[in-house]
Amino acid sequence: MCGIWALFGSDECLSVQCLSAMKIAHRGPDAFRFENVNGFTNCCFGFHRLAVVDQLYGMQPIRVKKFPYLWLCYNGEIYNFKQLQKQFGFEYQTLVDGEVILHLYNRGGIEQTASMLDGVFAFILLDTANRKVFLARDTYGVRPLFKVLTDDGFLGVCSEAKGLINLKHSTSLSPKVEPFLPGHYEVFDLKPSGKVVSVELVKFHSYRDEPLHAACDTVETLPSGSFDLETVKSNIRILFENAVRKRLMAHRRIGCLLSGGLDSSLVAAVLLKLMKEANINYPLQTFAIGMENSPDLLAARKVAAHIGSEHHEVIFNSEEGIQAIEEVIFSLETYDITTVRASIGMYLVSKYIRKKTDSVVIFSGEGSDELTQGYIYFHKAPSPEEAAEESERLLKELYLFDVLRADRTTAAHGLELRVPFLDHRFTSYYLSLPAELRIPKNGIEKYLLRQSFEDSNLLPKEILWRPKEAFSDGIASVKKSWFSILQDYIDQQVDDLLLEKAAEKYPFNPPKTKESYYYRQIFEKHYSGQSNWLPHYWMPRWVKATDPSARTLKHYKSAQE
Repeated sequence: MCGIWALFGSDECLSVQCLSAMKIAHRGPDAFRFENVNGFTNCCFGFHRLAVVDQLYGMQPIRVKKFPYLWLCYNGEIYNFKQLQKQFGFEYQTLVDGEVILHLYNRGGIEQTASMLDGVFAFILLDTANRKVFLARDTYGVRPLFKVLTDDGFLGVCSEAKGLINLKHSTSLSPKVEPFLPGHYEVFDLKPSGKVVSVELVKFHSYRDEPLHAACDTVETLPSGSFDLETVKSNIRILFENAVRKRLMAHRRIGCLLSGGLDSSLVAAVLLKLMKEANINYPLQTFAIGMENSPDLLAARKVAAHIGSEHHEVIFNSEEGIQAIEEVIFSLETYDITTVRASIGMYLVSKYIRKKTDSVVIFSGEGSDELTQGYIYFHKAPSPEEAAEESERLLKELYLFDVLRADRTTAAHGLELRVPFLDHRFTSYYLSLPAELRIPKNGIEKYLLRQSFEDSNLLPKEILWRPKEAFSDGIASVKKSWFSILQDYIDQQVDDLLLEKAAEKYPFNPPKTKESYYYRQIFEKHYSGQSNWLPHYWMPRWVKATDPSARTLKHYKSAQE
């Protein structure tokens, strides 16, 4: 996990522009480098490093003797860099996993490069010999990337939008900062002036397609075409274990977030099992957060005792949560209601991990709800086909919601997140299964996933079959939800008249509640005029919901009763 930043064709002094690069210093607390590009005095790279692999040669931009004309700045982990080395006979100069990007590009161009990377990544690749600039981002956007491109060809790129919004440029209008689309690469021509022209934006991978890199994966070819239940369950277990195993790649201590829900509990249990098999000789630290006696804390305690992790509990009160709202929104760069609610707990637990422990590489359960139809509203899906379509829509938008939350809340404290449920091979297999196999059954969501691990003894039965609890709700007591605590506080902060005129003040995504108005005000204070970063609020489908919390849905209430 790092912070990357680059400018091409800057009209302003680079030493002034460089101040913008410091806005993402939290992403790489170990080292910083600012480097001009030879022969292009108005082009430069900025890099904030969190050292996870190759402590000696891991600084960026990465340049190697074999390709002196290539410059690479990347944020991510490429899990198959050793397999690719073996398959193509690459000679690496460093131990940095990202070096493989240079070799793949030299061998087969940008399309093959992006398609063959098994991992999470956002990168900027400069080829001065052919005068090209390339941007690329992984399939689900697990690693963030933003860009700004002016009409006259000035390009700015950064891990977070906050590193671009204050850039100086000769044109009077503020250029538009926008997220770079996941699963895409973009090609630019680099002019002698240092300015660029966009040539093409290409989607290189679709979720349902088995990734190109599956051919050199460590897992053998699975039986395909057979949807016999036992075969399916076995394949799910094999691929999920493989997803966790490949993510053990680290020179820093590994930890795991543990809410006591199905997803984080499965990740923690499989992770601990595989760490033992790999002879990693320190105990796995697991981390739970909640208010006193919240459902998540109690469930996480059970899981930790069952798997034998070194468990940490972070207990916070409503005042601490409320005080964190502004810094959380600044970190997130969004005003989405459910994202802000769920981020507060994750932000506070990440802060604890950074200050009180030496765990840096943090595993988490993001992506499972979208992939395996875990949200409670999936019980209301009109048909298995519509449920499958909704699942894919949620995966496509992950970079705006849960993946955004998971990245920013951990990166704010210099931690690196790993999300095995979003492994390319695992997700493409799960999405290839018949729609009727993936829907909730017997009133229980994620039925197939639970069933797949039923005989593994990885988790206590009551955890394996624990109903869905939204992270922002599970951290509070059953009597009073976290969203109710927030709303009670905000009710006193926002005047009724302000809410009545909200649509005039904020015509795009107008706030409908005092809570959303309060978040929007804070967002606009830091990111004025950038409300289009969020195309729409996250809301459940097929139910007449006015609030994104699962606890407002009838299904949740009847299940609790």
